[in-house]
Amino acid sequence: MRQGCTGRYLEPPAPVLLGLTVLTLVLSSSTPVIGWRPWPNNFASSNGSSDPILGGSKKYEGSSEFVHLKYHMGPVLTADITVHAIWYGSWQKSQKKIIREFISSISAANAKHPSVAGWWRTVQLYTDQTEKNISRTVRLGSEKNDRFYSHGKTLTRLDIQSVIKSAVTAKSKPLPINPQSGIYLVFTSGDVYVQDFCRQVCGFHYFTFPSIVGYTLPYAWVGNSGKMCPGVCAYPFAVPEYMTGVKPLKSPNGDVGVDGMISVIGHEVAELATNPLVNAWYAGQDPSFPVEIADLCEGIYGTGGGGSYTGQLMDGHDGATYNMNGIRRRFLVQWVWNHLLNYCSGPNALDQ
Repeated sequence: MRQGCTGRYLEPPAPVLLGLTVLTLVLSSSTPVIGWRPWPNNFASSNGSSDPILGGSKKYEGSSEFVHLKYHMGPVLTADITVHAIWYGSWQKSQKKIIREFISSISAANAKHPSVAGWWRTVQLYTDQTEKNISRTVRLGSEKNDRFYSHGKTLTRLDIQSVIKSAVTAKSKPLPINPQSGIYLVFTSGDVYVQDFCRQVCGFHYFTFPSIVGYTLPYAWVGNSGKMCPGVCAYPFAVPEYMTGVKPLKSPNGDVGVDGMISVIGHEVAELATNPLVNAWYAGQDPSFPVEIADLCEGIYGTGGGGSYTGQLMDGHDGATYNMNGIRRRFLVQWVWNHLLNYCSGPNALDQ
């Protein structure tokens, strides 16, 4: 029996910004940066203001004269990318396996279409000053477990950098230092609260400060919202209480919190590859407020997406919703901006 395709019209949850706290390249103070919201949002932000660059929503399906994504001459990740994972808190083996398989699927050429690898091909289109493309190879590197909550269960954004420092300076099996092609992903378990988590952020990316870590390393943080706020950061696999009459969709891997993390992880890895030091590919004039390649496709997961419509999704035999295949699993991942065609692109295989 052939798997069906469906489109979803969904009203958005309360406005959520995937913000980052960044130290700009010329200033020493931290400045919040607006990034991704986990689902379509047609409303102004919670303080009544709209996005000063692209209005209240940064979603564009099809060509748009309002999008001016530019290259600002900074480095991108053209060498083979190695992902070093830091598992902070209490993680089940099954949860780690889902995330590992998603990362491994980015370079999996033999996955069924539409595939995660097909989605990554849009990211590969971006180049550096020498016209060298971002690497097609993304592989798992060393991992570090911080199961004893070395920095507590309530973390500030800068504490995330301290977690990385602990991992790369550990006396036993420290993570390797790889500033040229390594990225460091900090995953916090469902009982860890990170500054602004569930209110303004579901994850963020930036680079570490030598004053804290000793090195400049591209990194991202993504939290498991399964216990604290699945209706915010794992939407549409969970819905907020105020959305009466809206049923959550079935997650493809049976773990609402982790399945919700997958799209955030994809979002952050794509932007780390194209804008690792916040001086490469982004829209807008201010690097402290970059609008990046995944931000431009906020809430778009399939053909025809835009506004409150996710686009064409797929329903498995088990009733789970997804839009692309990995090596052995299925995932729901947001599309990214194709700067050559000037619109959002996915695996380019939904119609195959």
